Amino acid sequence: MSRSTNQLFDHYFTRQSMREVFSDHGRVQGMLDFEAALARAQATVGAIAPEVVSDIVAACDATLYDFDALAIAIANAGNPAIPLVKVLGRQIASHNEVAERYVHMGATSQDVMDSGLMLQLRRAVTLLEDDLASLADSLARQAQRYAQVPMAGRTWLQQATPVTLGAKVAGWLGALTRHRQRLEEIKPRLLCLQFGGASGSLAALGDMALPTAEALATELQLHLPEQPWHTQRDRLVEFACLLGLIAGSLGKLGRDISLLMQTEAGEVFEPAAAGKGGSSTMPHKRNPVGAAVMIAAATRAPGLVSTLLSAMPQEHERSLGLWHAEWETLPELCCLVSGSLQQALAVVPDLEVDAERMRQNLDLTHGLVLAEAVSIALSQRIGRDAAHHLVEQSCRRAVEQGSHLRDVLGANPDVRAHLSAQALDNLLDPAHYLGQSARWVERAVAEHQAFNLR
Repeated sequence: MSRSTNQLFDHYFTRQSMREVFSDHGRVQGMLDFEAALARAQATVGAIAPEVVSDIVAACDATLYDFDALAIAIANAGNPAIPLVKVLGRQIASHNEVAERYVHMGATSQDVMDSGLMLQLRRAVTLLEDDLASLADSLARQAQRYAQVPMAGRTWLQQATPVTLGAKVAGWLGALTRHRQRLEEIKPRLLCLQFGGASGSLAALGDMALPTAEALATELQLHLPEQPWHTQRDRLVEFACLLGLIAGSLGKLGRDISLLMQTEAGEVFEPAAAGKGGSSTMPHKRNPVGAAVMIAAATRAPGLVSTLLSAMPQEHERSLGLWHAEWETLPELCCLVSGSLQQALAVVPDLEVDAERMRQNLDLTHGLVLAEAVSIALSQRIGRDAAHHLVEQSCRRAVEQGSHLRDVLGANPDVRAHLSAQALDNLLDPAHYLGQSARWVERAVAEHQAFNLR
């Protein structure tokens, strides 16, 4: 029997398949998979009789257990493994009393929970890898598509010099590629067996301890660490920190899109869909609902990461309370990031771009955003300070007169003495002052493609 995980916000903030990984069923099945693998491993090395294995394995099916009763028992036991092993033993004994004697032999409850968690995390990592790859592919396509489309660069929320939309998207892509690299790098450190027994020595198994651990790691397809890690939580916390980084980068993507969707900008939009982003009272509204999830996840993730960092100084060989603080925190972090990725995947492939509005916005300052280009060109003829002062005064005059900077500069004899009308036109054309924007796109896409081909 499994309990429902129906929550009002789940479909908005979480990928359903990730929630299933960390559902009650997912957690219990992970622990039972450990118990089944332990029996198989111990039979392989001769620690238990092979004939008892089938009855143990048959009982390791989460659908056989009452989760509501298990939840009540956890309140007294202090962790879910203790009551689960008890009901598992009863289930096995109902078919084979001899087999029941060998279940959970040499293991401790934290071995069951941590190794079960590793099996869940392996599934979670696969989901994250797939979504990150799909999102990166979409970002690469969009970066190439808009590599030459000028838009206002913005610093301190004010218009700066021109960039391209492609270069902005390439920035989002570069971060994702680095996160994919990090995820690939930490998998061998993260996905490790936990098997140490009561205090980490596996003393209960005697000479069979290491052979059992090796066989168990093989059964579960987890790495065998140099020693049990009951209170060394760096593996989990490193993963949590990476999840926080991913959430932050997706939050950056969402923040940029939401700002570009503002009425006053109106340059880039989330794809339209019936009923999406509307207001309960204002018919005209088109809200960035996907970006909202990305920003919300980026806002919540640091607190969850902080909890896991705070839980690292665990006492001696087994912890009180700090270990418990991890149980819901890491799954929630995985679910948050999965939801943010889902929203990004719904937004990025079909971004709506208004290139004409970008051009209009570049003209809002009547040429002032290209003042740097003119200043640099003049500095090569009359010196940096003189050029800066001359262009600064021209900008001030253009603002005071409500004129275009091109007209003010063209009327200035000191400027005309060094720059022709054609030169001024070129300098004040945003398309001629995009610097290395196109190259940044090429480099980000190339790095993305190289990772895909690794």
